[in-house]
Amino acid sequence: MGILDRFRKKKKEEKTEEEVTEIITDLEKLCGDDKEVYEALLNTMFLDPRKIGTSMGEAAKKAKKFEKSGDTVRARMWYEIAGGLAIYHDNVAKVRKYFGKCEELSNEKYPILKIPGKAVKKAQEYYPKYLKAEEKK
Repeated sequence: MGILDRFRKKKKEEKTEEEVTEIITDLEKLCGDDKEVYEALLNTMFLDPRKIGTSMGEAAKKAKKFEKSGDTVRARMWYEIAGGLAIYHDNVAKVRKYFGKCEELSNEKYPILKIPGKAVKKAQEYYPKYLKAEEKK
């Protein structure tokens, strides 16, 4: 039996709480204890907006076109894209405008509308630090 024991699977040892580490994203690190800003940016900002294949103006035009035609789902999607690009371009007025339209079209609450200036400022700290790190890879 000694030879066969070598080939049998050993039971996996359960990890203690100390060994289990929580994965913290770069955005969480940057926001720290400010959960309000983190929640505002979590689903609204693009982590790498350079990969979006359209400009903020083009996205807004498409959103208006779909809104006029009555397609509120596509209009909201394009307003979200335009709003995400507005965060990248440090344009608080456009962030309010585009995410305000999203909220109007969807009855969904956007936490970024409570603190747009603070959220955009934090995003502007994120982009130079983490986008430069991506370029080096």
